[in-house]
Amino acid sequence: MRALNVKLVRDLRRLWAQALAVALVLACGVATLILAIGSYRSLEETQRAYYDRYRFGDVFASATRAPRTLLDRIRAIPDVAAVELRITEPVLLDIDGVAEPATGQAISLPDRGEPAVNDIFLRQGRLPDTGRDLEVVINENFAEAHGFALGTEFHALMDGVKTPLRVVGIALSPEFIYALGPGDLLPDDRRFGVLWMNERTLAGRFDLEGAFDSVSLRLLRGANEEAVIEQLDDILAPYGGTGAYGRKDHISHAFLDSELQQLSAMARVIPPIFLLVSAFLINMILSRLIALEREQIGLLKALGYHAFDIAWHYLKLVIMIALVGVVIGFVAGTWLGRGLTVIYSEFYTFPFLIFRWSTDIYAVAALVSIAAAIAGAAKAVYGVLALAPAVAMRPPAPPVFHQFMGSAGRRVRLFSQLTVMALRHIARWPVRAAMSTIGTSFSVALLVVALFSIDSVDYMIDVIYFQSERQDATLTFAGERAPSVLPAVAKLPGVLRAEPFRELAVKISHGPRERRLGISGKRRGADLSRVLDLDMRPIALPETGLAIGERVADILEVKRGDLVQVELLEGDRRIVDVPVTEIIQSYVGLAVFMDMDALDRLAGIGPRVSGVHLEIDEAATDALYASVKETPALAGVALQTVSRRLFQETIEQNILISTMVYVILSVIIAFGVVYNSACIQLSERARELATLRVLGFRRAEVSQVLLTELGVAVAAAQPLGWLIGYGFAYAVIIGFESDLFRIPLVVSSRTLAFASLVVLSAALVSALLVRRRIDRFDLVEVLKTRE
Repeated sequence: MRALNVKLVRDLRRLWAQALAVALVLACGVATLILAIGSYRSLEETQRAYYDRYRFGDVFASATRAPRTLLDRIRAIPDVAAVELRITEPVLLDIDGVAEPATGQAISLPDRGEPAVNDIFLRQGRLPDTGRDLEVVINENFAEAHGFALGTEFHALMDGVKTPLRVVGIALSPEFIYALGPGDLLPDDRRFGVLWMNERTLAGRFDLEGAFDSVSLRLLRGANEEAVIEQLDDILAPYGGTGAYGRKDHISHAFLDSELQQLSAMARVIPPIFLLVSAFLINMILSRLIALEREQIGLLKALGYHAFDIAWHYLKLVIMIALVGVVIGFVAGTWLGRGLTVIYSEFYTFPFLIFRWSTDIYAVAALVSIAAAIAGAAKAVYGVLALAPAVAMRPPAPPVFHQFMGSAGRRVRLFSQLTVMALRHIARWPVRAAMSTIGTSFSVALLVVALFSIDSVDYMIDVIYFQSERQDATLTFAGERAPSVLPAVAKLPGVLRAEPFRELAVKISHGPRERRLGISGKRRGADLSRVLDLDMRPIALPETGLAIGERVADILEVKRGDLVQVELLEGDRRIVDVPVTEIIQSYVGLAVFMDMDALDRLAGIGPRVSGVHLEIDEAATDALYASVKETPALAGVALQTVSRRLFQETIEQNILISTMVYVILSVIIAFGVVYNSACIQLSERARELATLRVLGFRRAEVSQVLLTELGVAVAAAQPLGWLIGYGFAYAVIIGFESDLFRIPLVVSSRTLAFASLVVLSAALVSALLVRRRIDRFDLVEVLKTRE
């Protein structure tokens, strides 16, 4: 073994604790990179394979009642590869032992053969027989939530008739990877189910013989989706078509696509933090190691070793540390990635799961990590190349110190001599102290990024459920109804207040920008479901014009006072110019509101009601639920309390897991920075500290010199970490923003305090370990001069 290799092994043995701390920080970057990219690829590959195998549609549309004779015209649209005409109807479900009414989506299956578009994956059982009207296939999550098995019976209210149904199959569908019920923010498998029945049965139940009310298309590769949608809308317009839309606007696909965007954002934001910190630590360790070994470097050069050989020796030290971090990161990233992918497979219902852990992910992670380590070492290694032997073999010139605080220090003794020594050392090397502070601040910032989501979600829940949507329940009618239904709703058991609303499908455009949206009409002075302005104050909807969400305003590039073009997707499909009179706040969906009377005038067919928001008496909820299950006009029921509880439970569970991971990562960063800083300062100042011991200072007093420096760096890192964390949190907010959800940026003082407490605790442990080393000084060995 060459002499330099022997020295390399000895250096690694001597610096193993510091090297391990750096390797762990580097491993965090590797692990998060593999976690994010690996999970992204697995989820994307599973999604793509599922969509392809079961022919998920590219374009979707609905109508009131369209004849099946339109099939040939739809097939003739250019770029259309396959067409599936279906019947899809909302139904109310009555489950034994469940008081709350559940909502279902009944979907027809062709009487012969498989669906050309949106096929289903049959997990158990069989498809319904054509001659048996009461057989049904249900989605797997709904079956598991209620413990349904093959042969189980339940009831559904179908077009006003309570119908017994028998389960003959359990299935999954690419349409319902994220099965969201009406009015819910997250899937509620107990209260929303998908029912597949044979076409003849549904046509008879809903008076749609020879007709359809839903169509799905698959397009050829490279198809012009907008042109297909436009032609399909023209065909369905006379039959109550409500406007076709592409896959990107399909609710299940949109949520899954949003998750993929978040994984992509995670890969861009989190790993660079760890790589930057690890590069800083390596630079700090190697720079000070070379400074301590400058005489050895000069001696090696004098003995004939080439400067490049010596530089390569130190680079090998860095690469060895990086390789340890890469290996740890590989193991941790693979384990965490598989766990996250399994969680996704449970949250998003896939019939199979593709683990896509390609070697290129690991290669990229390793190369990026080693490159970051080498970049951190570059300046120090360059110093080895530039160091002349004669200069290196001379001891470095002692630092020049000045009186601390000038003449003021003589008049006022604010600090003890030992504290002054520590502060003078910081003032002598401000860049070094600043780098230690910055490194520690990253651990604070990472915790702020992890914890701010708790504050933001709490704020969202308060805004959505207690300030804006304050109703107890929402009833949705099966089609629009005349306002004359409101007295009947008000007479339902337990109803204290009822506020109607109307939904109208439109396309809103402003210049070249357009978006398919829904306008929600509310009565002026509505109190259960309120509209909030940008300052979170409830507002009364203007008599004319639109109140649009901030996200919609950004998409359409409009401001208050601008005119937008509103194209109705129902009825006569006329186009009207409408002013934007208010920009409002909305964290969910693409919100557009209008006064209900103004919306009735815009629709042009007179007053209509789509549903009712209710305030109910909790003591009469069972009676209300029983009445709702017998009401034929209803298509869906959303229970705000159930929705809020589900939202809180799901979000809190996910946040708890992510917070634990981030706390561990932050502790690793804090420990790595503080411990390495302390160890290197100890190695540089060991002779000085040992001299203090010989002069009679106690162990605690000697430790004070070093620990004061660490304390100043850690204390200064707190406000800086808060500021950096706020910036990182803003970057996360922007990266995760989508048309489905916007997370408000809320960082509470509680979050800042907890982040600092965790980092201070990690720093304290590091300091105690260094204090232990000071207490065990071999004074004779340390005081030996290097000259």
